Amino acid sequence: MKTLISGGTVVNSEGEYQADVLVDGARIVSVGLDLPRDGAEPVDASGAYVIPGGIDVHTHFQMPFGGTVSCETFETGTKAAAVGGTTMVVDFALQAPGDSLMKTYSDWRTMADGHVVVDYGLHLAVTDLSDATLAEIPLLVDEGVASLKLFMAYKGSIMVDDATLLRTLRKGKECGALVCVHAENGDVIDVLVNEHLAAGKTAPKYHLTTRPLEAEAEATRRAIMLAEIADAPIYIVHVSCTRALDEIRSAKDRGQSVYGETCTQYLALSTDAFDVPGFESAKFICSPPLRDKSNWPGLWAGIRTGDLSTVASDHAAFNFAGQKEMGLVEGFHKVPNGCPGVEHRLLILHTRGVVGGEIDMPKLVDVCSAAPARLFGLYPQKGVIAPGSDADLVVFDPSVDAVISAATQTQNVDYTPYEGMRVKGAVRKALSKGEVVVSDGSWVGKAGAGRYVKGTPFVA
Repeated sequence: MKTLISGGTVVNSEGEYQADVLVDGARIVSVGLDLPRDGAEPVDASGAYVIPGGIDVHTHFQMPFGGTVSCETFETGTKAAAVGGTTMVVDFALQAPGDSLMKTYSDWRTMADGHVVVDYGLHLAVTDLSDATLAEIPLLVDEGVASLKLFMAYKGSIMVDDATLLRTLRKGKECGALVCVHAENGDVIDVLVNEHLAAGKTAPKYHLTTRPLEAEAEATRRAIMLAEIADAPIYIVHVSCTRALDEIRSAKDRGQSVYGETCTQYLALSTDAFDVPGFESAKFICSPPLRDKSNWPGLWAGIRTGDLSTVASDHAAFNFAGQKEMGLVEGFHKVPNGCPGVEHRLLILHTRGVVGGEIDMPKLVDVCSAAPARLFGLYPQKGVIAPGSDADLVVFDPSVDAVISAATQTQNVDYTPYEGMRVKGAVRKALSKGEVVVSDGSWVGKAGAGRYVKGTPFVA
């Protein structure tokens, strides 16, 4: 089946221009002015941008964490992603203690295959390293898992020590696996949490003071130094503050291969969210925590300069009722960490970034689609509008006024941290591999139509 998207402004990371896009089957076959229809199904993009489908490289669907499991399934999560203009996610397969890495990979494939509605890839989160699991990393790369994640936080559960991080960085360098790091000093956080609890400080707001930005900055610097020792590239996930960003910038200035990711919540929400009575602010508990809004200008500057390469959602959805409320009795430390946002990433970046004058549309496409594709071995199959690339496309109308609300979202969670936020823009159409899956903001695709896409080995 052919589709002709005409009348719109095509935007790639390099620039924007007027052009039509002709799709044949699952691929883009031509991009240019006044392309002949030749029997193709027409899609009117007048007054709209035509952009590569978003790639969210930081999601947590069906993730076991803190005594519960995130409530977003691979089916509901990828559907919400598509409605929000994201046509591929890269999710984190989390190794359970004692499990092999290949078993973890297989378990996540079983959860996702046949359920995802758009394409997906996987990172592997290493939590229990041994000589045997270290030897599995090249096998994972052969399976298209070309990125690993390690946690420097969550002491007593998934946190790893510096030796594990160093060994993994070396093995990743050897076989082409990019190591991604959650950089917070878990030992410091553990001390602060215990001190707060002993003093009776159990309210959600104390999540902020037990995870200070210094703990993030220190861990970011330490992770970067370990990568320098290993002579390996490193990707720092969910950078929340300028202090951590400064460490990334300094390393890049020294010529080190360091990549930074921030998330929409750190660009649009702040500690002000905790200025509500009762337990309601538990909805905003994520890690690293929300920071003072004085960090916003520096993070936007980091996006403009490329010191922050990508913007993800870190979508980790836990219902307020019954899940976030796990902290009602004992305190904030029992609240599952994470916020939903895979559906709203494009809208918030367009509103706060493009309409707000922080970035232009090519930069939005870069951090949402092109750079994620390049870093995680998906480019040019994904992340660009060009002949031969997958026809993952979004027709985005920048003129529409909307309000984010849990009542109208597709995400399978009982709240949104962006409740009541006014945004500019709407997804008029989204195509996944040439098939229209979203029309006028509503899901119209097929269940289970997504597929696993292998990432190629990382090359700095």
